Amino acid sequence: MPPPAVFDTSTGRVRVTPLAELRADAAWCDAFRHLAKDARYYDIVGGTLDFECHGLRIEDREGRLRGVQPFFFVDQDLAATAPAWVRAPLRAVRRFFPRCLRLKMLMVGCAAGEGHLGGAEPAETWGLAVLREAMVKIARAHRAALVVWKDFPAHYRQPLDPLHCAPAPGACYVRIPSMPATRLELGYASFDDYMARRLSHSMRKNLRRKFKALIKAAPLAMEVTHDLGAHTDEALALYLQTYARSPLQFEKLTKEFLQRLAAEMPERVRFFLWRQNGKLVAFSLCFVHDGAIYDEYLGLDYTVALDLHLYFVTYRDILSWALAQGLTTYYSTPLNYDPKLHLGFALAPLDLYVAHPSPVLNALLRRILPLIQPTRAEPALQHFANAHEMTPA
Repeated sequence: MPPPAVFDTSTGRVRVTPLAELRADAAWCDAFRHLAKDARYYDIVGGTLDFECHGLRIEDREGRLRGVQPFFFVDQDLAATAPAWVRAPLRAVRRFFPRCLRLKMLMVGCAAGEGHLGGAEPAETWGLAVLREAMVKIARAHRAALVVWKDFPAHYRQPLDPLHCAPAPGACYVRIPSMPATRLELGYASFDDYMARRLSHSMRKNLRRKFKALIKAAPLAMEVTHDLGAHTDEALALYLQTYARSPLQFEKLTKEFLQRLAAEMPERVRFFLWRQNGKLVAFSLCFVHDGAIYDEYLGLDYTVALDLHLYFVTYRDILSWALAQGLTTYYSTPLNYDPKLHLGFALAPLDLYVAHPSPVLNALLRRILPLIQPTRAEPALQHFANAHEMTPA
């Protein structure tokens, strides 16, 4: 028997709804309109990536719609980002218990991006209370071992504070820092101006040395487009090379994902392509919205990437393009913190709110999670000037 679609709480109810059924729902479309990744993006992710995505319709006791909220299910290795002293003994344990700390999770938010609340009312005390209670019931019905509010930006800390500090129906969550995004405030006349004003002498020297490697190589030609067209397979192949080398893997892009972004979000998506002798050697997927550029996914041809320092070349060219467009902020996704530190980025903290549906196991989880939280495995994070913002008092 499939799990129920309607879950009653002490103050309202929620309806689990397929994303396809929400496309024409005004409340769903309006909820994320102000974000770079609006309702169209959630629909694209749900239809093209390997996640079981759903939407919630949040109703009061009279059945009036008061809000919406996306969530999804995923099997995840809880120790994927744990420090080595945790992973080493865990490998021995997994010889006998292969799924130890590999859990089915219910995650609130976006499967391929930051978490956001769907509109004003879910962020209010009433809406949050409904979600807090309902998520535990949904997790139990679907046999999910954890409920995780995934990668919520720091500005949600006050609205989400009741999740982990107020007694109420539903689980009591522990908040831990997730791998932070990074940001760079712009306002420079050019890339050279940025280097002169933002970077240290040693980093400027380092970059100039890297870019000199291009002088002896065949020239690189950059193109910016909102539609990959016939080059979709080439771009995806480069992305998959980079994905395979990543120490932390979550969402894995597909050809259909790239095609639907181009078809359904052309005013926001930008594909950056670099060719050498006509061959695609680098690819970047970005979003542009409300004065900001969001550098999301990178693909490199590793037969030439290291010799040509393509990571830094792509960054230089995207930043130069953003400055020419008059954009004011450059956002980059988590990981690669050491180069971003030296490139002058600041952290954009993200939080995880985690709970187990069982009160007994949840009490144990609250003691374990701080020991294996993701940022402990990234020593470079502590060198950012605003590192303290990851774990506020």
